[in-house]
Amino acid sequence: MTSTQASRRDVFRAVATDSYREWPAYDMTRLYDRSSLGALEEDIQTVASAWFAHEAHNSVDEFICELPLQYVDLAPHDQYDESATYTMRTLVRAFLLKEAYGWDHETTLLKNLKDRPSIQQQLGFETVPDQSTLWRTWHCRFSPDLQETIQKSARTVLINANREGGDVPRDPLRTSETHEDNRLTDHEVLTHTDEITEQASHIAYPAFSLNRGDSCEIHSNAFWDLQTYLGLRENLAANEGARSFFYDSQRDRTPLGHVHRDHIRGLSIESIREMYHEALQRLIDRVSETEVFHRAGLVAIDTTEAKPFTGDRTGHEDEIPGTKDGEYAYQWATVQLVGKAVPLVLDARPIRKGENRREIVMDLLDSAQELVQVDRVLMDRAFDSQHILEEIDQRGLGYVVPKRMYTSERAQAKRLLRWDRDRYVTDRKLHLGKNEWHETTLIYRRRENAESNDYTQYSVFMTNRRPGAVHFYDSRWEIESGYKSIKRFMAATTSKNFVLRFFYFAFACLLYSIWRAVDLLVQLELTGEYEQPPLVTAENTLTLLKKETGIG
Repeated sequence: MTSTQASRRDVFRAVATDSYREWPAYDMTRLYDRSSLGALEEDIQTVASAWFAHEAHNSVDEFICELPLQYVDLAPHDQYDESATYTMRTLVRAFLLKEAYGWDHETTLLKNLKDRPSIQQQLGFETVPDQSTLWRTWHCRFSPDLQETIQKSARTVLINANREGGDVPRDPLRTSETHEDNRLTDHEVLTHTDEITEQASHIAYPAFSLNRGDSCEIHSNAFWDLQTYLGLRENLAANEGARSFFYDSQRDRTPLGHVHRDHIRGLSIESIREMYHEALQRLIDRVSETEVFHRAGLVAIDTTEAKPFTGDRTGHEDEIPGTKDGEYAYQWATVQLVGKAVPLVLDARPIRKGENRREIVMDLLDSAQELVQVDRVLMDRAFDSQHILEEIDQRGLGYVVPKRMYTSERAQAKRLLRWDRDRYVTDRKLHLGKNEWHETTLIYRRRENAESNDYTQYSVFMTNRRPGAVHFYDSRWEIESGYKSIKRFMAATTSKNFVLRFFYFAFACLLYSIWRAVDLLVQLELTGEYEQPPLVTAENTLTLLKKETGIG
Protein backbone atom coordinates (compact mmCIF):
# COMPACT_ATOMS: atom_id res chain seq x y z
CA MET A 1 0.00 0.00 0.00
CA THR A 2 1.41 3.39 -0.95
CA SER A 3 1.70 6.25 1.53
CA THR A 4 -1.03 8.17 -0.26
CA GLN A 5 -3.33 5.16 -0.12
CA ALA A 6 -2.57 4.75 3.56
CA SER A 7 -3.35 8.40 4.19
CA ARG A 8 -6.67 8.01 2.45
CA ARG A 9 -7.58 4.99 4.58
CA ASP A 10 -6.62 6.97 7.70
CA VAL A 11 -8.97 9.72 6.56
CA PHE A 12 -11.85 7.32 6.32
CA ARG A 13 -11.10 5.65 9.62
CA ALA A 14 -11.02 9.12 11.14
CA VAL A 15 -14.49 9.70 9.71
CA ALA A 16 -15.71 6.55 11.35
CA THR A 17 -14.58 7.78 14.76
CA ASP A 18 -15.78 11.37 14.29
CA SER A 19 -12.19 12.68 14.55
CA TYR A 20 -11.86 13.79 10.93
CA ARG A 21 -13.46 17.17 11.64
CA GLU A 22 -10.33 18.19 13.56
CA TRP A 23 -7.92 16.34 11.33
CA PRO A 24 -6.19 18.81 8.93
CA ALA A 25 -4.64 16.04 6.82
CA TYR A 26 -8.07 15.53 5.25
CA ASP A 27 -7.79 18.81 3.36
CA MET A 28 -4.04 18.71 2.78
CA THR A 29 -3.29 15.16 1.72
CA ARG A 30 -2.62 14.70 -1.99
CA LEU A 31 -4.50 11.55 -2.97
CA TYR A 32 -3.70 9.26 -5.85
CA ASP A 33 -6.21 9.03 -8.73
CA ARG A 34 -9.05 10.92 -7.09
CA SER A 35 -11.39 9.93 -9.96
CA SER A 36 -10.99 6.18 -9.45
CA LEU A 37 -14.38 4.59 -8.78
CA GLY A 38 -12.74 1.31 -7.79
CA ALA A 39 -10.85 3.16 -5.05
CA LEU A 40 -14.05 4.86 -3.95
CA GLU A 41 -15.78 1.47 -3.56
CA GLU A 42 -12.87 0.20 -1.44
CA ASP A 43 -12.91 3.34 0.68
CA ILE A 44 -16.64 3.07 1.35
CA GLN A 45 -16.07 -0.53 2.42
CA THR A 46 -13.31 0.65 4.78
CA VAL A 47 -15.30 3.39 6.45
CA ALA A 48 -18.55 1.38 6.59
CA SER A 49 -16.78 -1.45 8.39
CA ALA A 50 -15.37 0.93 11.02
CA TRP A 51 -18.44 3.20 11.23
CA PHE A 52 -21.01 0.53 12.08
CA ALA A 53 -18.62 -1.16 14.53
CA HIS A 54 -18.84 2.04 16.61
CA GLU A 55 -21.50 1.65 19.29
CA ALA A 56 -23.01 5.08 18.55
CA HIS A 57 -23.44 4.41 14.82
CA ASN A 58 -26.39 2.33 13.63
CA SER A 59 -28.09 4.59 11.07
CA VAL A 60 -27.64 4.01 7.33
CA ASP A 61 -29.15 7.45 6.63
CA GLU A 62 -26.61 9.13 8.91
CA PHE A 63 -23.74 7.22 7.32
CA ILE A 64 -24.70 8.36 3.81
CA CYS A 65 -25.09 11.96 4.93
CA GLU A 66 -21.72 11.95 6.72
CA LEU A 67 -19.73 10.06 4.07
CA PRO A 68 -16.89 12.41 2.99
CA LEU A 69 -16.84 12.82 -0.77
CA GLN A 70 -14.85 16.04 -0.87
CA TYR A 71 -11.68 14.27 -1.93
CA VAL A 72 -13.40 12.41 -4.79
CA ASP A 73 -13.14 13.86 -8.31
CA LEU A 74 -16.52 13.08 -9.89
CA ALA A 75 -16.07 15.36 -12.91
CA PRO A 76 -14.95 12.55 -15.27
CA HIS A 77 -18.18 10.71 -14.47
CA ASP A 78 -20.41 13.75 -15.04
CA GLN A 79 -21.82 13.54 -18.57
CA TYR A 80 -23.38 16.98 -18.53
CA ASP A 81 -21.46 19.50 -20.57
CA GLU A 82 -23.03 22.56 -19.02
CA SER A 83 -23.18 23.75 -15.42
CA ALA A 84 -26.01 22.27 -13.36
CA THR A 85 -27.98 23.42 -10.33
CA TYR A 86 -27.11 20.44 -8.13
CA THR A 87 -23.60 19.21 -7.41
CA MET A 88 -22.51 15.69 -8.22
CA ARG A 89 -21.62 14.93 -4.59
CA THR A 90 -25.09 15.88 -3.35
CA LEU A 91 -26.76 13.80 -6.06
CA VAL A 92 -24.50 10.81 -5.44
CA ARG A 93 -25.52 10.85 -1.77
CA ALA A 94 -29.20 11.05 -2.77
CA PHE A 95 -28.92 8.04 -5.06
CA LEU A 96 -26.95 6.09 -2.46
CA LEU A 97 -29.97 6.64 -0.24
CA LYS A 98 -32.33 5.53 -3.02
CA GLU A 99 -30.36 2.35 -3.64
CA ALA A 100 -30.01 1.63 0.07
CA TYR A 101 -33.78 1.69 0.47
CA GLY A 102 -34.36 -0.21 -2.77
CA TRP A 103 -36.72 2.39 -4.21
CA ASP A 104 -37.42 1.50 -7.82
CA HIS A 105 -38.36 4.94 -9.01
CA GLU A 106 -37.24 8.55 -8.55
CA THR A 107 -40.79 9.48 -7.51
CA THR A 108 -40.31 7.56 -4.24
CA LEU A 109 -36.98 9.25 -3.63
CA LEU A 110 -38.54 12.66 -4.22
CA LYS A 111 -41.45 11.95 -1.88
CA ASN A 112 -39.10 10.90 0.90
CA LEU A 113 -36.93 13.98 0.44
CA LYS A 114 -39.98 16.21 0.70
CA ASP A 115 -41.28 14.35 3.75
CA ARG A 116 -37.92 14.56 5.56
CA PRO A 117 -36.56 18.14 5.50
CA SER A 118 -33.71 17.21 7.84
CA ILE A 119 -32.43 14.62 5.36
CA GLN A 120 -32.70 17.21 2.57
CA GLN A 121 -30.44 19.52 4.51
CA GLN A 122 -27.95 16.85 5.56
CA LEU A 123 -27.62 15.59 1.99
CA GLY A 124 -26.86 19.13 0.87
CA PHE A 125 -30.04 20.15 -0.97
CA GLU A 126 -31.02 23.80 -0.61
CA THR A 127 -34.06 23.10 -2.78
CA VAL A 128 -35.54 19.73 -3.70
CA PRO A 129 -35.02 18.76 -7.36
CA ASP A 130 -38.11 17.73 -9.31
CA GLN A 131 -38.68 14.21 -10.54
CA SER A 132 -37.51 15.02 -14.06
CA THR A 133 -34.17 16.31 -12.76
CA LEU A 134 -33.66 13.20 -10.64
CA TRP A 135 -34.47 10.90 -13.55
CA ARG A 136 -32.15 12.72 -15.94
CA THR A 137 -29.40 12.73 -13.31
CA TRP A 138 -29.36 8.94 -13.13
CA HIS A 139 -29.95 8.14 -16.80
CA CYS A 140 -28.21 11.06 -18.51
CA ARG A 141 -25.78 12.72 -16.12
CA PHE A 142 -24.24 9.79 -14.24
CA SER A 143 -21.95 7.55 -16.27
CA PRO A 144 -22.82 3.81 -16.34
CA ASP A 145 -19.71 3.10 -14.22
CA LEU A 146 -20.83 5.60 -11.59
CA GLN A 147 -24.31 4.05 -11.53
CA GLU A 148 -22.76 0.64 -10.91
CA THR A 149 -20.50 2.04 -8.17
CA ILE A 150 -23.49 3.58 -6.36
CA GLN A 151 -25.42 0.31 -6.53
CA LYS A 152 -22.49 -1.77 -5.25
CA SER A 153 -21.63 0.75 -2.54
CA ALA A 154 -25.20 0.87 -1.24
CA ARG A 155 -25.17 -2.90 -0.88
CA THR A 156 -21.79 -2.72 0.90
CA VAL A 157 -23.21 -0.22 3.38
CA LEU A 158 -26.22 -2.43 4.09
CA ILE A 159 -24.12 -5.55 4.59
CA ASN A 160 -21.86 -3.79 7.10
CA ALA A 161 -24.80 -2.24 8.94
CA ASN A 162 -26.64 -5.55 9.08
CA ARG A 163 -23.56 -7.42 10.36
CA GLU A 164 -23.17 -4.97 13.25
CA GLY A 165 -26.86 -5.00 14.16
CA GLY A 166 -27.63 -1.58 12.70
CA ASP A 167 -31.01 -0.53 11.35
CA VAL A 168 -31.20 -1.58 7.70
CA PRO A 169 -34.08 -0.42 5.46
CA ARG A 170 -34.07 -3.64 3.45
CA ASP A 171 -32.43 -7.03 3.02
CA PRO A 172 -28.95 -6.38 1.54
CA LEU A 173 -29.38 -9.37 -0.78
CA ARG A 174 -32.49 -7.85 -2.36
CA THR A 175 -31.54 -5.28 -4.97
CA SER A 176 -34.86 -3.52 -5.46
CA GLU A 177 -38.57 -3.55 -4.87
CA THR A 178 -39.38 -6.03 -7.62
CA HIS A 179 -42.81 -7.25 -8.56
CA GLU A 180 -41.80 -10.90 -8.56
CA ASP A 181 -44.34 -11.75 -5.88
CA ASN A 182 -47.08 -10.02 -7.75
CA ARG A 183 -46.72 -11.32 -11.28
CA LEU A 184 -49.27 -10.06 -13.74
CA THR A 185 -51.50 -12.51 -15.52
CA ASP A 186 -52.02 -12.41 -19.27
CA HIS A 187 -55.66 -11.58 -18.61
CA GLU A 188 -54.74 -8.49 -16.57
CA VAL A 189 -52.34 -7.27 -19.23
CA LEU A 190 -54.76 -7.85 -22.10
CA THR A 191 -57.68 -6.23 -20.28
CA HIS A 192 -55.79 -3.00 -19.73
CA THR A 193 -54.20 -3.18 -23.17
CA ASP A 194 -57.64 -3.44 -24.76
CA GLU A 195 -58.82 -0.27 -23.02
CA ILE A 196 -55.70 1.74 -23.79
CA THR A 197 -55.41 0.56 -27.41
CA GLU A 198 -58.88 1.93 -28.01
CA GLN A 199 -57.87 5.26 -26.45
CA ALA A 200 -54.67 5.50 -28.49
CA SER A 201 -56.27 4.68 -31.83
CA HIS A 202 -59.07 7.17 -31.20
CA ILE A 203 -56.45 9.81 -30.41
CA ALA A 204 -54.17 9.22 -33.40
CA TYR A 205 -56.45 8.28 -36.30
CA PRO A 206 -58.49 11.52 -36.44
CA ALA A 207 -55.32 13.36 -37.48
CA PHE A 208 -55.53 11.67 -40.88
CA SER A 209 -57.85 13.06 -43.55
CA LEU A 210 -58.52 12.29 -47.20
CA ASN A 211 -60.28 15.62 -47.84
CA ARG A 212 -63.33 13.81 -49.20
CA GLY A 213 -65.94 16.26 -47.95
CA ASP A 214 -68.74 15.70 -45.43
CA SER A 215 -71.36 14.16 -47.73
CA CYS A 216 -69.55 10.89 -48.49
CA GLU A 217 -71.47 7.73 -47.66
CA ILE A 218 -68.44 5.81 -46.43
CA HIS A 219 -67.02 7.25 -43.20
CA SER A 220 -63.35 8.24 -43.40
CA ASN A 221 -62.58 6.01 -40.41
CA ALA A 222 -63.37 3.04 -42.65
CA PHE A 223 -60.34 3.95 -44.78
CA TRP A 224 -58.02 4.03 -41.77
CA ASP A 225 -59.54 0.82 -40.46
CA LEU A 226 -58.88 -0.78 -43.86
CA GLN A 227 -55.29 0.51 -43.88
CA THR A 228 -54.79 -0.91 -40.38
CA TYR A 229 -56.34 -4.18 -41.53
CA LEU A 230 -53.91 -4.35 -44.46
CA GLY A 231 -51.01 -3.69 -42.13
CA LEU A 232 -52.05 -6.44 -39.75
CA ARG A 233 -52.16 -9.15 -42.38
CA GLU A 234 -49.02 -10.48 -44.00
CA ASN A 235 -48.66 -9.84 -47.74
CA LEU A 236 -52.25 -8.66 -48.09
CA ALA A 237 -52.66 -6.20 -50.99
CA ALA A 238 -55.44 -3.61 -51.25
CA ASN A 239 -57.90 -5.37 -53.58
CA GLU A 240 -57.88 -8.71 -51.80
CA GLY A 241 -57.68 -6.97 -48.43
CA ALA A 242 -60.70 -4.77 -49.18
CA ARG A 243 -62.80 -7.84 -49.99
CA SER A 244 -61.69 -9.62 -46.82
CA PHE A 245 -62.23 -6.47 -44.78
CA PHE A 246 -65.83 -6.17 -46.03
CA TYR A 247 -66.64 -9.65 -44.74
CA ASP A 248 -64.57 -9.47 -41.55
CA SER A 249 -65.57 -6.00 -40.40
CA GLN A 250 -68.88 -4.98 -38.89
CA ARG A 251 -69.33 -1.99 -41.19
CA ASP A 252 -72.26 -1.74 -43.59
CA ARG A 253 -70.08 -0.14 -46.25
CA THR A 254 -66.36 -0.31 -46.75
CA PRO A 255 -64.11 1.17 -49.44
CA LEU A 256 -63.09 -0.86 -52.46
CA GLY A 257 -59.39 -1.53 -52.91
CA HIS A 258 -58.93 0.69 -55.99
CA VAL A 259 -60.93 3.51 -54.39
CA HIS A 260 -58.78 3.30 -51.28
CA ARG A 261 -55.58 3.48 -53.35
CA ASP A 262 -56.89 6.36 -55.48
CA HIS A 263 -57.64 8.46 -52.42
CA ILE A 264 -54.16 7.85 -51.02
CA ARG A 265 -52.53 8.66 -54.36
CA GLY A 266 -54.38 11.96 -54.27
CA LEU A 267 -52.42 12.97 -51.19
CA SER A 268 -49.02 14.65 -51.28
CA ILE A 269 -45.84 13.74 -49.42
CA GLU A 270 -46.14 17.03 -47.53
CA SER A 271 -49.75 16.40 -46.46
CA ILE A 272 -48.93 12.86 -45.30
CA ARG A 273 -46.09 14.20 -43.17
CA GLU A 274 -48.31 16.95 -41.75
CA MET A 275 -50.97 14.38 -40.78
CA TYR A 276 -48.34 12.12 -39.27
CA HIS A 277 -46.95 15.04 -37.27
CA GLU A 278 -50.39 15.85 -35.89
CA ALA A 279 -51.04 12.21 -35.01
CA LEU A 280 -47.73 12.00 -33.13
CA GLN A 281 -48.48 15.27 -31.36
CA ARG A 282 -51.79 13.80 -30.16
CA LEU A 283 -50.09 10.60 -29.05
CA ILE A 284 -47.34 12.51 -27.23
CA ASP A 285 -49.91 14.74 -25.53
CA ARG A 286 -51.50 11.58 -24.15
CA VAL A 287 -48.29 9.96 -22.87
CA SER A 288 -47.07 13.33 -21.56
CA GLU A 289 -49.85 13.10 -18.97
CA THR A 290 -47.65 10.51 -17.26
CA GLU A 291 -44.63 11.29 -15.08
CA VAL A 292 -42.16 9.41 -17.25
CA PHE A 293 -42.32 11.00 -20.69
CA HIS A 294 -39.68 13.60 -19.80
CA ARG A 295 -37.30 10.82 -20.71
CA ALA A 296 -37.30 12.23 -24.22
CA GLY A 297 -33.95 13.70 -25.16
CA LEU A 298 -31.94 11.12 -27.09
CA VAL A 299 -32.90 10.58 -30.74
CA ALA A 300 -31.50 8.46 -33.54
CA ILE A 301 -31.67 9.28 -37.24
CA ASP A 302 -31.28 6.52 -39.79
CA THR A 303 -32.47 5.24 -43.15
CA THR A 304 -34.11 2.00 -44.17
CA GLU A 305 -35.26 0.48 -47.41
CA ALA A 306 -38.01 -1.73 -48.78
CA LYS A 307 -37.36 -5.11 -50.32
CA PRO A 308 -35.23 -4.88 -53.46
CA PHE A 309 -37.21 -3.64 -56.47
CA THR A 310 -36.67 -5.91 -59.49
CA GLY A 311 -39.22 -4.46 -61.91
CA ASP A 312 -38.95 -1.77 -64.57
CA ARG A 313 -37.76 1.53 -63.02
CA THR A 314 -38.34 3.59 -66.13
CA GLY A 315 -39.65 6.99 -65.09
CA HIS A 316 -39.03 6.18 -61.42
CA GLU A 317 -35.24 6.17 -61.28
CA ASP A 318 -35.08 9.03 -58.75
CA GLU A 319 -37.74 7.46 -56.51
CA ILE A 320 -36.16 3.99 -56.44
CA PRO A 321 -32.46 4.77 -55.86
CA GLY A 322 -29.62 2.32 -55.64
CA THR A 323 -28.65 0.69 -52.36
CA LYS A 324 -25.23 -0.01 -50.87
CA ASP A 325 -25.69 -3.65 -51.94
CA GLY A 326 -25.91 -2.67 -55.59
CA GLU A 327 -29.68 -3.20 -55.81
CA TYR A 328 -32.61 -0.76 -56.06
CA ALA A 329 -35.29 -0.06 -53.47
CA TYR A 330 -37.65 2.56 -52.06
CA GLN A 331 -35.91 4.23 -49.15
CA TRP A 332 -37.07 6.23 -46.14
CA ALA A 333 -35.45 8.18 -43.31
CA THR A 334 -36.81 8.48 -39.77
CA VAL A 335 -36.03 10.11 -36.45
CA GLN A 336 -36.90 8.06 -33.37
CA LEU A 337 -36.65 8.38 -29.62
CA VAL A 338 -34.12 5.89 -28.22
CA GLY A 339 -32.37 5.23 -24.94
CA LYS A 340 -34.66 5.07 -21.92
CA ALA A 341 -37.52 6.86 -23.71
CA VAL A 342 -40.58 5.18 -25.19
CA PRO A 343 -39.33 4.61 -28.76
CA LEU A 344 -41.82 6.65 -30.79
CA VAL A 345 -41.05 7.39 -34.43
CA LEU A 346 -41.25 11.19 -34.42
CA ASP A 347 -41.10 11.72 -38.17
CA ALA A 348 -40.54 9.90 -41.44
CA ARG A 349 -39.76 11.05 -44.96
CA PRO A 350 -38.96 9.39 -48.29
CA ILE A 351 -35.54 9.58 -49.90
CA ARG A 352 -35.02 10.43 -53.54
CA LYS A 353 -31.86 9.81 -55.53
CA GLY A 354 -29.22 12.46 -54.94
CA GLU A 355 -30.90 14.09 -51.91
CA ASN A 356 -28.51 15.89 -49.60
CA ARG A 357 -28.09 14.04 -46.31
CA ARG A 358 -27.57 17.30 -44.46
CA GLU A 359 -31.00 18.52 -45.61
CA ILE A 360 -32.56 15.20 -44.59
CA VAL A 361 -31.07 15.39 -41.08
CA MET A 362 -32.05 19.03 -40.55
CA ASP A 363 -35.57 18.39 -41.85
CA LEU A 364 -36.10 15.49 -39.43
CA LEU A 365 -34.60 17.42 -36.53
CA ASP A 366 -36.95 20.35 -37.22
CA SER A 367 -39.91 18.00 -36.79
CA ALA A 368 -38.49 16.22 -33.76
CA GLN A 369 -37.71 19.44 -31.91
CA GLU A 370 -41.28 20.63 -32.38
CA LEU A 371 -42.52 17.51 -30.58
CA VAL A 372 -39.97 16.84 -27.84
CA GLN A 373 -36.86 18.22 -26.22
CA VAL A 374 -33.82 16.86 -28.04
CA ASP A 375 -30.46 16.77 -26.26
CA ARG A 376 -28.33 14.40 -28.32
CA VAL A 377 -28.44 12.92 -31.82
CA LEU A 378 -27.12 9.47 -32.80
CA MET A 379 -26.39 8.58 -36.43
CA ASP A 380 -24.38 5.94 -38.24
CA ARG A 381 -21.20 6.61 -40.21
CA ALA A 382 -23.16 7.40 -43.39
CA PHE A 383 -23.88 10.75 -41.68
CA ASP A 384 -20.31 11.57 -40.62
CA SER A 385 -20.13 14.71 -42.77
CA GLN A 386 -18.52 17.63 -40.96
CA HIS A 387 -21.21 19.94 -42.33
CA ILE A 388 -23.96 17.83 -40.74
CA LEU A 389 -22.06 17.80 -37.45
CA GLU A 390 -21.56 21.56 -37.57
CA GLU A 391 -25.27 22.19 -38.10
CA ILE A 392 -26.18 19.92 -35.19
CA ASP A 393 -23.64 21.71 -33.02
CA GLN A 394 -25.04 25.11 -34.07
CA ARG A 395 -28.44 23.98 -32.74
CA GLY A 396 -26.87 23.45 -29.33
CA LEU A 397 -27.31 19.67 -29.59
CA GLY A 398 -24.81 16.94 -28.86
CA TYR A 399 -23.99 14.18 -31.30
CA VAL A 400 -22.28 10.79 -31.35
CA VAL A 401 -21.37 9.48 -34.81
CA PRO A 402 -18.88 6.80 -35.85
CA LYS A 403 -16.22 8.03 -38.27
CA ARG A 404 -15.08 6.27 -41.39
CA MET A 405 -11.42 5.34 -41.01
CA TYR A 406 -9.09 7.00 -43.47
CA THR A 407 -5.28 6.98 -43.56
CA SER A 408 -4.69 8.93 -40.34
CA GLU A 409 -7.31 6.97 -38.37
CA ARG A 410 -5.93 3.64 -39.58
CA ALA A 411 -2.41 4.69 -38.62
CA GLN A 412 -3.54 5.69 -35.12
CA ALA A 413 -5.47 2.44 -34.67
CA LYS A 414 -2.33 0.48 -35.62
CA ARG A 415 -0.32 2.40 -33.01
CA LEU A 416 -2.94 1.66 -30.35
CA LEU A 417 -2.79 -2.02 -31.25
CA ARG A 418 1.01 -2.03 -30.79
CA TRP A 419 0.61 -0.26 -27.46
CA ASP A 420 -2.23 -2.62 -26.46
CA ARG A 421 -4.48 0.30 -25.54
CA ASP A 422 -8.25 -0.11 -25.52
CA ARG A 423 -9.14 3.58 -25.71
CA TYR A 424 -7.68 6.83 -26.97
CA VAL A 425 -9.12 10.38 -27.09
CA THR A 426 -7.92 13.30 -29.18
CA ASP A 427 -9.33 16.57 -30.51
CA ARG A 428 -9.70 17.16 -34.24
CA LYS A 429 -10.60 20.08 -36.49
CA LEU A 430 -12.66 19.17 -39.58
CA HIS A 431 -12.42 21.54 -42.54
CA LEU A 432 -15.68 23.21 -43.57
CA GLY A 433 -14.19 25.33 -46.35
CA LYS A 434 -13.26 29.03 -46.58
CA ASN A 435 -10.91 28.73 -43.61
CA GLU A 436 -13.76 27.51 -41.36
CA TRP A 437 -13.44 24.46 -39.14
CA HIS A 438 -15.63 22.22 -37.02
CA GLU A 439 -14.03 21.15 -33.74
CA THR A 440 -14.84 17.65 -32.58
CA THR A 441 -13.42 14.93 -30.33
CA LEU A 442 -12.32 11.54 -31.66
CA ILE A 443 -12.62 8.52 -29.41
CA TYR A 444 -10.90 5.30 -30.46
CA ARG A 445 -12.47 2.30 -28.79
CA ARG A 446 -11.47 -1.35 -29.11
CA ARG A 447 -14.45 -3.64 -29.59
CA GLU A 448 -14.87 -6.43 -27.10
CA ASN A 449 -14.60 -9.95 -28.54
CA ALA A 450 -13.46 -8.60 -31.91
CA GLU A 451 -12.94 -11.40 -34.41
CA SER A 452 -10.00 -9.69 -36.13
CA ASN A 453 -6.51 -9.39 -34.69
CA ASP A 454 -5.47 -6.25 -36.61
CA TYR A 455 -6.32 -2.54 -36.35
CA THR A 456 -9.94 -3.18 -37.43
CA GLN A 457 -10.61 -4.10 -33.80
CA TYR A 458 -10.99 -0.35 -33.25
CA SER A 459 -13.92 1.93 -33.98
CA VAL A 460 -13.61 5.70 -34.10
CA PHE A 461 -16.40 7.93 -32.83
CA MET A 462 -16.90 11.68 -33.04
CA THR A 463 -18.69 13.76 -30.44
CA ASN A 464 -18.98 17.41 -29.47
CA ARG A 465 -19.57 16.41 -25.87
CA ARG A 466 -17.40 14.73 -23.27
CA PRO A 467 -15.77 11.46 -24.39
CA GLY A 468 -18.02 9.51 -22.02
CA ALA A 469 -20.98 10.41 -24.25
CA VAL A 470 -19.87 7.61 -26.58
CA HIS A 471 -21.71 5.09 -24.40
CA PHE A 472 -24.98 6.60 -25.66
CA TYR A 473 -24.25 5.15 -29.09
CA ASP A 474 -25.17 1.70 -27.84
CA SER A 475 -28.80 2.91 -27.89
CA ARG A 476 -28.77 3.43 -31.66
CA TRP A 477 -29.54 -0.24 -32.31
CA GLU A 478 -33.09 0.47 -31.12
CA ILE A 479 -33.93 2.28 -34.35
CA GLU A 480 -32.77 -0.78 -36.31
CA SER A 481 -34.91 -3.00 -34.10
CA GLY A 482 -37.84 -0.64 -34.65
CA TYR A 483 -37.54 -0.96 -38.43
CA LYS A 484 -38.13 -4.71 -38.19
CA SER A 485 -41.45 -4.18 -36.41
CA ILE A 486 -42.44 -1.27 -38.65
CA LYS A 487 -42.01 -3.36 -41.79
CA ARG A 488 -44.17 -6.03 -40.22
CA PHE A 489 -46.97 -3.45 -39.99
CA MET A 490 -46.71 -2.40 -43.66
CA ALA A 491 -49.38 -3.24 -46.21
CA ALA A 492 -48.19 -5.14 -49.27
CA THR A 493 -48.17 -3.48 -52.69
CA THR A 494 -46.56 -3.81 -56.11
CA SER A 495 -47.47 -0.24 -57.05
CA LYS A 496 -44.69 2.10 -58.14
CA ASN A 497 -46.64 5.14 -56.96
CA PHE A 498 -44.24 7.12 -54.75
CA VAL A 499 -46.95 8.66 -52.56
CA LEU A 500 -48.66 5.32 -51.96
CA ARG A 501 -45.40 3.65 -51.03
CA PHE A 502 -44.53 6.38 -48.56
CA PHE A 503 -48.02 6.42 -47.02
CA TYR A 504 -47.82 2.67 -46.36
CA PHE A 505 -44.48 3.18 -44.59
CA ALA A 506 -45.66 6.22 -42.60
CA PHE A 507 -48.84 4.46 -41.47
CA ALA A 508 -46.74 1.48 -40.35
CA CYS A 509 -44.61 3.89 -38.31
CA LEU A 510 -47.83 5.16 -36.72
CA LEU A 511 -48.98 1.64 -35.82
CA TYR A 512 -45.56 0.94 -34.29
CA SER A 513 -45.70 4.18 -32.27
CA ILE A 514 -49.22 3.34 -31.06
CA TRP A 515 -47.98 -0.05 -29.90
CA ARG A 516 -45.09 1.47 -27.92
CA ALA A 517 -47.30 4.21 -26.44
CA VAL A 518 -49.88 1.59 -25.43
CA ASP A 519 -47.14 -0.47 -23.80
CA LEU A 520 -45.95 2.52 -21.76
CA LEU A 521 -49.47 3.33 -20.56
CA VAL A 522 -50.24 -0.28 -19.69
CA GLN A 523 -47.00 -0.66 -17.73
CA LEU A 524 -47.75 2.46 -15.72
CA GLU A 525 -51.33 1.36 -15.11
CA LEU A 526 -50.34 -2.08 -13.86
CA THR A 527 -46.92 -1.57 -12.22
CA GLY A 528 -46.49 2.16 -11.77
CA GLU A 529 -43.14 1.94 -13.59
CA TYR A 530 -41.90 1.92 -17.18
CA GLU A 531 -39.20 -0.45 -18.37
CA GLN A 532 -37.83 -0.51 -21.91
CA PRO A 533 -38.59 -4.18 -22.70
CA PRO A 534 -42.28 -4.25 -23.73
CA LEU A 535 -44.78 -5.78 -21.36
CA VAL A 536 -47.37 -5.72 -24.13
CA THR A 537 -46.28 -7.73 -27.15
CA ALA A 538 -46.71 -6.54 -30.70
CA GLU A 539 -48.93 -9.56 -31.29
CA ASN A 540 -51.28 -8.50 -28.48
CA THR A 541 -51.51 -4.99 -29.90
CA LEU A 542 -52.17 -6.33 -33.39
CA THR A 543 -54.92 -8.56 -32.05
CA LEU A 544 -56.58 -5.66 -30.24
CA LEU A 545 -56.23 -3.33 -33.20
CA LYS A 546 -57.97 -5.97 -35.29
CA LYS A 547 -60.77 -5.91 -32.74
CA GLU A 548 -60.74 -2.10 -32.81
CA THR A 549 -61.22 -2.14 -36.58
CA GLY A 550 -64.17 -4.47 -36.21
CA ILE A 551 -62.33 -7.55 -37.39
CA GLY A 552 -62.24 -9.66 -34.27
